Amino acid sequence: MDKLIIKGGNRLKGTIPISGAKNAALTLIPCALLTEEPLTLRNLPRLADIDGFQHLMNQFGVTTVIQGTRPEDFGRVMSMEATRITSTIAPYDLVRKMRASILVLGPMLARAGEATVSMPGGCAIGNRPIDLHLKALEAFGAHIELAAGYVKAYQPDGGMPGGDFDFPVVSVGATENALMAAVLANGTSRLFNAAREPEIVDLCNMLVAMGAEIEGIGTSNLTIHGVKRLHGATYRVMPDRIEAGSYACAAAITGGEVRLEGAKADDMMATIHALQAIGIHVDWDAKSVTVAANGALKPVDLTTAPYPGLATDMQAQLMALLARAEGTSVLKETIFENRFMHVPELARMGAHIATEGRTAIVKGVERLTGAEVMATDLRASMSLVIAGLAAEGETTVRRLYHLDRGYERLEEKLQLVGADIERVDD
Repeated sequence: MDKLIIKGGNRLKGTIPISGAKNAALTLIPCALLTEEPLTLRNLPRLADIDGFQHLMNQFGVTTVIQGTRPEDFGRVMSMEATRITSTIAPYDLVRKMRASILVLGPMLARAGEATVSMPGGCAIGNRPIDLHLKALEAFGAHIELAAGYVKAYQPDGGMPGGDFDFPVVSVGATENALMAAVLANGTSRLFNAAREPEIVDLCNMLVAMGAEIEGIGTSNLTIHGVKRLHGATYRVMPDRIEAGSYACAAAITGGEVRLEGAKADDMMATIHALQAIGIHVDWDAKSVTVAANGALKPVDLTTAPYPGLATDMQAQLMALLARAEGTSVLKETIFENRFMHVPELARMGAHIATEGRTAIVKGVERLTGAEVMATDLRASMSLVIAGLAAEGETTVRRLYHLDRGYERLEEKLQLVGADIERVDD
Protein backbone atom coordinates (compact mmCIF):
# COMPACT_ATOMS: atom_id res chain seq x y z
CA MET A 1 0.00 0.00 0.00
CA ASP A 2 1.32 3.44 -0.93
CA LYS A 3 1.83 6.40 1.39
CA LEU A 4 2.56 10.09 0.86
CA ILE A 5 5.63 11.76 2.33
CA ILE A 6 5.24 15.54 2.59
CA LYS A 7 7.95 17.95 3.71
CA GLY A 8 6.13 21.12 4.61
CA GLY A 9 7.11 24.75 4.27
CA ASN A 10 7.25 25.28 0.51
CA ARG A 11 5.24 28.17 -0.87
CA LEU A 12 3.09 26.89 -3.74
CA LYS A 13 3.32 28.93 -6.91
CA GLY A 14 2.32 28.15 -10.49
CA THR A 15 -0.54 26.50 -12.38
CA ILE A 16 -2.53 23.37 -11.54
CA PRO A 17 -4.79 21.84 -14.21
CA ILE A 18 -8.23 20.97 -12.82
CA SER A 19 -9.60 17.57 -13.83
CA GLY A 20 -13.11 16.58 -14.78
CA ALA A 21 -15.48 16.39 -11.82
CA LYS A 22 -15.64 13.04 -10.08
CA ASN A 23 -19.17 13.65 -8.79
CA ALA A 24 -20.37 14.60 -12.27
CA ALA A 25 -18.61 11.73 -14.06
CA LEU A 26 -20.12 9.13 -11.74
CA THR A 27 -23.57 10.40 -12.75
CA LEU A 28 -22.87 10.71 -16.47
CA ILE A 29 -21.42 7.20 -16.91
CA PRO A 30 -24.66 5.30 -16.09
CA CYS A 31 -26.47 7.38 -18.75
CA ALA A 32 -24.90 4.98 -21.28
CA LEU A 33 -27.56 2.49 -20.10
CA LEU A 34 -30.29 4.76 -21.48
CA THR A 35 -29.41 4.27 -25.16
CA GLU A 36 -28.16 1.57 -27.52
CA GLU A 37 -25.98 4.15 -29.27
CA PRO A 38 -22.42 5.10 -28.21
CA LEU A 39 -21.91 7.66 -25.45
CA THR A 40 -18.48 9.28 -25.30
CA LEU A 41 -17.25 11.22 -22.27
CA ARG A 42 -14.29 13.58 -22.56
CA ASN A 43 -12.27 15.08 -19.70
CA LEU A 44 -12.96 11.98 -17.60
CA PRO A 45 -10.67 11.94 -14.53
CA ARG A 46 -8.39 8.96 -13.92
CA LEU A 47 -9.69 7.82 -10.55
CA ALA A 48 -10.27 4.56 -8.71
CA ASP A 49 -14.02 5.28 -8.53
CA ILE A 50 -14.18 5.79 -12.30
CA ASP A 51 -12.40 2.48 -12.88
CA GLY A 52 -14.80 0.78 -10.48
CA PHE A 53 -17.81 2.19 -12.29
CA GLN A 54 -16.39 1.08 -15.62
CA HIS A 55 -16.18 -2.49 -14.30
CA LEU A 56 -19.77 -2.23 -13.10
CA MET A 57 -20.92 -1.13 -16.57
CA ASN A 58 -19.07 -4.07 -18.10
CA GLN A 59 -21.08 -6.31 -15.77
CA PHE A 60 -24.24 -5.18 -17.60
CA GLY A 61 -22.80 -5.96 -21.02
CA VAL A 62 -21.75 -2.39 -21.81
CA THR A 63 -18.61 -2.22 -23.94
CA THR A 64 -16.16 0.44 -22.81
CA VAL A 65 -13.20 1.74 -24.78
CA ILE A 66 -10.56 4.11 -23.46
CA GLN A 67 -9.43 6.23 -26.37
CA GLY A 68 -5.79 7.04 -26.90
CA THR A 69 -4.52 9.49 -24.30
CA ARG A 70 -0.89 9.84 -23.32
CA PRO A 71 0.06 8.61 -19.84
CA GLU A 72 1.47 12.04 -18.98
CA ASP A 73 -1.84 13.79 -19.75
CA PHE A 74 -4.49 14.38 -17.13
CA GLY A 75 -7.94 13.06 -17.97
CA ARG A 76 -9.00 10.62 -20.66
CA VAL A 77 -11.77 9.82 -23.12
CA MET A 78 -14.09 6.84 -22.67
CA SER A 79 -16.70 5.56 -25.13
CA MET A 80 -19.48 3.27 -23.91
CA GLU A 81 -22.03 1.30 -25.90
CA ALA A 82 -24.98 -0.57 -24.40
CA THR A 83 -26.30 -2.15 -27.59
CA ARG A 84 -27.81 -4.94 -25.52
CA ILE A 85 -28.06 -5.11 -21.75
CA THR A 86 -27.06 -8.64 -20.75
CA SER A 87 -27.60 -8.33 -17.00
CA THR A 88 -29.76 -6.11 -14.81
CA ILE A 89 -28.05 -7.08 -11.56
CA ALA A 90 -25.46 -4.91 -9.80
CA PRO A 91 -23.79 -7.38 -7.42
CA TYR A 92 -22.58 -6.71 -3.91
CA ASP A 93 -18.90 -7.29 -4.70
CA LEU A 94 -18.87 -4.38 -7.15
CA VAL A 95 -21.31 -2.05 -5.42
CA ARG A 96 -20.00 -2.27 -1.84
CA LYS A 97 -16.88 -0.22 -2.62
CA MET A 98 -18.66 2.76 -4.11
CA ARG A 99 -21.86 4.47 -3.04
CA ALA A 100 -22.41 6.02 -6.48
CA SER A 101 -23.25 2.55 -7.80
CA ILE A 102 -26.86 3.14 -6.73
CA LEU A 103 -27.07 5.54 -9.69
CA VAL A 104 -27.50 2.61 -12.09
CA LEU A 105 -30.93 1.93 -10.56
CA GLY A 106 -32.87 4.68 -12.38
CA PRO A 107 -31.41 4.28 -15.90
CA MET A 108 -31.48 0.48 -15.76
CA LEU A 109 -35.12 0.52 -14.69
CA ALA A 110 -35.98 3.00 -17.47
CA ARG A 111 -34.23 1.11 -20.27
CA ALA A 112 -34.54 -2.56 -19.28
CA GLY A 113 -37.75 -2.37 -17.26
CA GLU A 114 -36.14 -3.83 -14.15
CA ALA A 115 -33.04 -3.52 -11.97
CA THR A 116 -31.59 -5.36 -8.99
CA VAL A 117 -28.94 -3.36 -7.15
CA SER A 118 -27.06 -4.17 -3.97
CA MET A 119 -27.31 -1.64 -1.17
CA PRO A 120 -24.36 0.74 -1.70
CA GLY A 121 -21.12 1.32 0.20
CA GLY A 122 -18.61 4.19 0.08
CA CYS A 123 -17.07 6.51 2.68
CA ALA A 124 -18.25 6.05 6.27
CA ILE A 125 -19.07 9.74 6.77
CA GLY A 126 -22.58 9.23 8.06
CA ASN A 127 -25.96 7.74 7.42
CA ARG A 128 -26.96 8.17 3.77
CA PRO A 129 -30.20 6.25 3.24
CA ILE A 130 -31.57 5.66 -0.24
CA ASP A 131 -35.23 5.92 0.73
CA LEU A 132 -35.74 9.11 -1.32
CA HIS A 133 -34.32 7.37 -4.42
CA LEU A 134 -36.92 4.64 -4.02
CA LYS A 135 -39.85 6.91 -3.17
CA ALA A 136 -39.18 9.05 -6.26
CA LEU A 137 -39.14 5.95 -8.49
CA GLU A 138 -42.37 4.72 -6.88
CA ALA A 139 -43.94 8.12 -7.60
CA PHE A 140 -43.15 7.52 -11.28
CA GLY A 141 -44.95 4.15 -11.16
CA ALA A 142 -42.12 1.71 -10.34
CA HIS A 143 -42.60 -1.25 -8.02
CA ILE A 144 -39.88 -1.62 -5.34
CA GLU A 145 -38.91 -4.65 -3.27
CA LEU A 146 -36.15 -4.90 -0.63
CA ALA A 147 -34.68 -8.30 0.18
CA ALA A 148 -31.36 -9.77 1.31
CA GLY A 149 -29.46 -6.51 0.97
CA TYR A 150 -30.72 -5.79 -2.55
CA VAL A 151 -33.15 -3.32 -4.10
CA LYS A 152 -35.31 -4.79 -6.85
CA ALA A 153 -37.22 -2.32 -9.00
CA TYR A 154 -39.45 -3.11 -11.97
CA GLN A 155 -41.88 -1.30 -14.21
CA PRO A 156 -45.60 -2.04 -14.24
CA ASP A 157 -47.21 -3.52 -17.34
CA GLY A 158 -47.16 -0.87 -20.01
CA GLY A 159 -44.16 0.92 -18.55
CA MET A 160 -43.74 3.76 -16.07
CA PRO A 161 -46.35 6.50 -16.53
CA GLY A 162 -44.28 9.15 -14.76
CA GLY A 163 -45.50 11.30 -11.88
CA ASP A 164 -44.70 14.03 -9.38
CA PHE A 165 -42.37 13.88 -6.39
CA ASP A 166 -41.63 16.53 -3.79
CA PHE A 167 -38.34 15.89 -1.97
CA PRO A 168 -38.84 16.42 1.79
CA VAL A 169 -35.12 17.22 2.02
CA VAL A 170 -32.67 18.03 -0.75
CA SER A 171 -30.90 14.92 -2.05
CA VAL A 172 -28.33 15.05 -4.85
CA GLY A 173 -28.22 11.31 -5.55
CA ALA A 174 -31.97 10.86 -5.42
CA THR A 175 -32.47 13.79 -7.81
CA GLU A 176 -29.98 12.23 -10.23
CA ASN A 177 -31.58 8.77 -10.10
CA ALA A 178 -35.04 10.25 -10.55
CA LEU A 179 -33.94 12.29 -13.57
CA MET A 180 -32.44 9.28 -15.33
CA ALA A 181 -35.55 7.20 -14.68
CA ALA A 182 -37.99 9.90 -15.82
CA VAL A 183 -36.45 10.66 -19.23
CA LEU A 184 -37.86 7.43 -20.73
CA ALA A 185 -41.18 7.38 -18.86
CA ASN A 186 -44.42 7.35 -20.86
CA GLY A 187 -45.59 10.69 -19.52
CA THR A 188 -44.43 13.85 -17.79
CA SER A 189 -42.70 13.81 -14.40
CA ARG A 190 -42.10 16.74 -12.08
CA LEU A 191 -39.53 17.02 -9.28
CA PHE A 192 -40.00 19.64 -6.58
CA ASN A 193 -37.27 20.75 -4.14
CA ALA A 194 -34.75 18.99 -6.38
CA ALA A 195 -31.04 19.45 -5.76
CA ARG A 196 -29.46 22.28 -7.79
CA GLU A 197 -25.79 21.28 -7.69
CA PRO A 198 -23.71 22.06 -10.81
CA GLU A 199 -23.21 18.32 -11.28
CA ILE A 200 -26.99 17.94 -11.69
CA VAL A 201 -27.00 20.75 -14.25
CA ASP A 202 -24.22 18.86 -16.04
CA LEU A 203 -26.35 15.68 -15.99
CA CYS A 204 -29.39 17.55 -17.36
CA ASN A 205 -27.33 19.15 -20.11
CA MET A 206 -25.97 15.80 -21.23
CA LEU A 207 -29.40 14.14 -21.14
CA VAL A 208 -30.72 16.99 -23.32
CA ALA A 209 -27.79 16.40 -25.69
CA MET A 210 -29.01 12.78 -25.87
CA GLY A 211 -32.55 13.87 -26.78
CA ALA A 212 -34.22 14.25 -23.37
CA GLU A 213 -36.78 17.00 -22.75
CA ILE A 214 -36.14 18.74 -19.40
CA GLU A 215 -37.45 22.11 -18.21
CA GLY A 216 -36.21 24.15 -15.25
CA ILE A 217 -32.56 23.14 -15.47
CA GLY A 218 -30.61 24.85 -12.68
CA THR A 219 -33.70 25.38 -10.52
CA SER A 220 -35.26 23.30 -7.74
CA ASN A 221 -38.34 22.44 -9.84
CA LEU A 222 -37.69 20.16 -12.81
CA THR A 223 -40.18 19.00 -15.41
CA ILE A 224 -39.21 15.96 -17.49
CA HIS A 225 -41.24 15.02 -20.54
CA GLY A 226 -40.59 11.34 -21.22
CA VAL A 227 -39.39 10.39 -24.72
CA LYS A 228 -39.46 7.01 -26.44
CA ARG A 229 -35.71 6.77 -26.93
CA LEU A 230 -32.46 8.61 -26.42
CA HIS A 231 -29.54 8.71 -28.85
CA GLY A 232 -25.79 8.76 -28.34
CA ALA A 233 -23.69 11.85 -27.74
CA THR A 234 -20.19 13.15 -27.08
CA TYR A 235 -19.95 15.23 -23.93
CA ARG A 236 -17.21 16.94 -21.91
CA VAL A 237 -17.33 16.41 -18.13
CA MET A 238 -17.47 19.67 -16.16
CA PRO A 239 -14.39 20.75 -14.14
CA ASP A 240 -14.19 19.53 -10.56
CA ARG A 241 -15.18 22.37 -8.24
CA ILE A 242 -14.17 20.37 -5.14
CA GLU A 243 -10.71 19.59 -6.51
CA ALA A 244 -10.29 23.28 -7.39
CA GLY A 245 -11.37 24.33 -3.90
CA SER A 246 -9.01 21.82 -2.34
CA TYR A 247 -5.99 23.15 -4.22
CA ALA A 248 -7.09 26.69 -3.39
CA CYS A 249 -6.85 25.78 0.29
CA ALA A 250 -3.43 24.22 -0.31
CA ALA A 251 -2.18 27.42 -1.94
CA ALA A 252 -3.67 29.57 0.82
CA ILE A 253 -2.18 27.66 3.75
CA THR A 254 1.32 27.93 2.24
CA GLY A 255 1.02 31.65 1.50
CA GLY A 256 1.19 30.79 -2.19
CA GLU A 257 -0.27 31.91 -5.48
CA VAL A 258 -1.79 29.28 -7.76
CA ARG A 259 -3.79 29.49 -10.97
CA LEU A 260 -6.41 26.73 -11.15
CA GLU A 261 -6.59 26.14 -14.87
CA GLY A 262 -10.02 25.07 -16.09
CA ALA A 263 -11.81 25.85 -12.82
CA LYS A 264 -15.21 27.48 -13.22
CA ALA A 265 -15.83 30.21 -10.64
CA ASP A 266 -19.62 30.20 -11.06
CA ASP A 267 -19.77 26.62 -9.76
CA MET A 268 -17.73 27.30 -6.60
CA MET A 269 -18.79 30.77 -5.44
CA ALA A 270 -19.56 29.60 -1.88
CA THR A 271 -15.98 28.32 -1.57
CA ILE A 272 -14.61 31.53 -3.11
CA HIS A 273 -16.61 33.64 -0.65
CA ALA A 274 -15.29 31.55 2.26
CA LEU A 275 -11.70 32.00 1.06
CA GLN A 276 -12.21 35.76 0.67
CA ALA A 277 -13.62 35.96 4.20
CA ILE A 278 -10.48 34.17 5.43
CA GLY A 279 -8.38 36.87 3.78
CA ILE A 280 -7.40 35.15 0.52
CA HIS A 281 -7.34 37.13 -2.73
CA VAL A 282 -9.31 35.36 -5.47
CA ASP A 283 -9.51 36.39 -9.13
CA TRP A 284 -11.22 34.55 -11.95
CA ASP A 285 -12.02 34.62 -15.63
CA ALA A 286 -13.86 32.30 -18.00
CA LYS A 287 -11.01 29.76 -18.02
CA SER A 288 -9.47 29.76 -14.55
CA VAL A 289 -9.50 30.82 -10.90
CA THR A 290 -6.38 32.33 -9.28
CA VAL A 291 -5.80 32.22 -5.53
CA ALA A 292 -3.17 34.35 -3.76
CA ALA A 293 -2.36 34.57 -0.07
CA ASN A 294 0.11 37.09 1.36
CA GLY A 295 -1.21 37.96 4.79
CA ALA A 296 -2.63 36.53 7.99
CA LEU A 297 -5.51 34.09 7.80
CA LYS A 298 -8.69 35.41 9.44
CA PRO A 299 -11.08 33.27 11.52
CA VAL A 300 -14.59 32.76 10.15
CA ASP A 301 -17.85 30.99 10.93
CA LEU A 302 -18.93 28.58 8.18
CA THR A 303 -21.94 26.29 7.74
CA THR A 304 -22.30 23.60 5.08
CA ALA A 305 -25.54 23.55 3.09
CA PRO A 306 -26.99 22.23 -0.17
CA TYR A 307 -25.97 24.19 -3.27
CA PRO A 308 -25.65 27.14 -3.64
CA GLY A 309 -24.44 26.92 -0.04
CA LEU A 310 -21.00 25.75 1.06
CA ALA A 311 -20.39 22.16 -0.07
CA THR A 312 -19.95 19.59 2.67
CA ASP A 313 -17.14 18.19 0.51
CA MET A 314 -15.12 21.36 1.28
CA GLN A 315 -15.54 21.33 5.05
CA ALA A 316 -12.46 19.26 5.94
CA GLN A 317 -10.12 21.22 3.64
CA LEU A 318 -11.30 24.59 5.01
CA MET A 319 -10.89 23.25 8.55
CA ALA A 320 -7.25 22.44 7.84
CA LEU A 321 -6.76 25.98 6.51
CA LEU A 322 -8.46 27.56 9.52
CA ALA A 323 -6.19 25.59 11.86
CA ARG A 324 -3.61 28.28 10.99
CA ALA A 325 -5.94 31.30 11.26
CA GLU A 326 -5.35 34.02 13.85
CA GLY A 327 -8.36 33.43 16.09
CA THR A 328 -11.23 31.03 16.62
CA SER A 329 -13.41 29.72 13.82
CA VAL A 330 -16.66 27.74 13.98
CA LEU A 331 -17.65 25.16 11.37
CA LYS A 332 -21.13 23.66 11.38
CA GLU A 333 -21.82 20.48 9.40
CA THR A 334 -25.47 20.17 8.42
CA ILE A 335 -25.30 17.45 5.75
CA PHE A 336 -23.62 14.43 7.36
CA GLU A 337 -23.51 13.58 11.05
CA ASN A 338 -20.12 11.84 11.08
CA ARG A 339 -17.90 14.10 9.03
CA PHE A 340 -15.37 15.21 11.64
CA MET A 341 -13.27 12.03 11.56
CA HIS A 342 -10.27 14.07 10.37
CA VAL A 343 -10.22 16.09 13.60
CA PRO A 344 -8.14 13.59 15.67
CA GLU A 345 -5.62 13.29 12.84
CA LEU A 346 -5.28 17.07 12.48
CA ALA A 347 -4.83 17.22 16.27
CA ARG A 348 -1.84 14.89 15.90
CA MET A 349 -0.27 17.65 13.80
CA GLY A 350 -0.86 20.29 16.47
CA ALA A 351 -4.26 21.63 15.44
CA HIS A 352 -6.52 22.82 18.27
CA ILE A 353 -10.04 21.63 17.41
CA ALA A 354 -12.97 20.74 19.66
CA THR A 355 -16.19 19.18 18.42
CA GLU A 356 -19.67 19.46 19.89
CA GLY A 357 -22.13 17.37 17.91
CA ARG A 358 -22.10 18.76 14.38
CA THR A 359 -20.08 21.83 15.32
CA ALA A 360 -16.29 22.14 15.29
CA ILE A 361 -14.51 24.97 17.11
CA VAL A 362 -11.10 25.64 15.59
CA LYS A 363 -8.59 27.75 17.51
CA GLY A 364 -5.83 28.74 15.12
CA VAL A 365 -2.26 27.85 16.06
CA GLU A 366 1.02 29.48 15.04
CA ARG A 367 2.45 26.30 13.62
CA LEU A 368 1.57 22.75 12.67
CA THR A 369 4.08 19.93 12.97
CA GLY A 370 4.58 16.92 10.75
CA ALA A 371 3.27 13.57 11.96
CA GLU A 372 2.13 10.15 10.80
CA VAL A 373 -1.57 10.39 10.02
CA MET A 374 -4.22 8.15 8.51
CA ALA A 375 -6.98 9.08 6.08
CA THR A 376 -10.51 8.13 7.15
CA ASP A 377 -12.44 9.24 4.05
CA LEU A 378 -11.89 11.00 0.74
CA ARG A 379 -12.05 14.66 1.76
CA ALA A 380 -10.48 14.01 5.17
CA SER A 381 -7.41 12.67 3.38
CA MET A 382 -7.08 15.93 1.45
CA SER A 383 -7.29 17.95 4.67
CA LEU A 384 -4.28 16.05 5.99
CA VAL A 385 -2.33 16.77 2.81
CA ILE A 386 -3.18 20.48 3.09
CA ALA A 387 -2.03 20.57 6.72
CA GLY A 388 1.13 18.66 5.81
CA LEU A 389 2.07 21.23 3.17
CA ALA A 390 2.25 23.92 5.88
CA ALA A 391 3.56 21.79 8.74
CA GLU A 392 7.12 21.93 10.05
CA GLY A 393 8.98 18.72 9.32
CA GLU A 394 7.71 15.59 7.60
CA THR A 395 4.14 14.31 7.38
CA THR A 396 3.26 10.76 6.34
CA VAL A 397 -0.28 10.16 5.06
CA ARG A 398 -1.48 6.55 4.90
CA ARG A 399 -4.55 4.85 3.43
CA LEU A 400 -4.21 6.58 0.09
CA TYR A 401 -6.98 4.49 -1.46
CA HIS A 402 -9.36 7.12 -0.07
CA LEU A 403 -7.42 9.89 -1.81
CA ASP A 404 -7.22 7.99 -5.09
CA ARG A 405 -11.00 7.81 -5.25
CA GLY A 406 -11.31 11.55 -5.86
CA TYR A 407 -8.03 13.26 -6.76
CA GLU A 408 -6.34 12.53 -10.07
CA ARG A 409 -2.56 12.13 -9.54
CA LEU A 410 -2.55 14.57 -6.66
CA GLU A 411 1.15 14.41 -5.88
CA GLU A 412 2.06 15.18 -9.50
CA LYS A 413 -0.17 18.25 -9.56
CA LEU A 414 1.26 19.55 -6.29
CA GLN A 415 4.80 18.94 -7.53
CA LEU A 416 3.98 21.21 -10.49
CA VAL A 417 3.64 24.16 -8.09
CA GLY A 418 6.64 23.39 -5.88
CA ALA A 419 5.37 21.06 -3.17
CA ASP A 420 7.85 18.59 -1.67
CA ILE A 421 5.58 15.56 -1.84
CA GLU A 422 6.28 11.99 -2.88
CA ARG A 423 4.28 8.78 -3.17
CA VAL A 424 6.24 5.78 -1.94
CA ASP A 425 5.56 2.08 -1.50
CA ASP A 426 4.77 1.34 2.10
